[in-house]
Amino acid sequence: MLQTTDTPPAERDNRPAREAAENLPTYAARDLTRNGDLARIVLRDQAYTLRITRAGKLILTK
Repeated sequence: MLQTTDTPPAERDNRPAREAAENLPTYAARDLTRNGDLARIVLRDQAYTLRITRAGKLILTK
């Protein structure tokens, strides 16, 4: 039997991802960089650099 709902299919498909995203830890990039432009992030002994560009974009490099 076909179920009907008021939620459009596109929104129905994204619901689990949206709910998961709402529960993620959230950090302001400026807090990570202490109001500068660079921050170092370490994962499993690998260091990465987070950079905020002049255009306000984020770049993560190894």
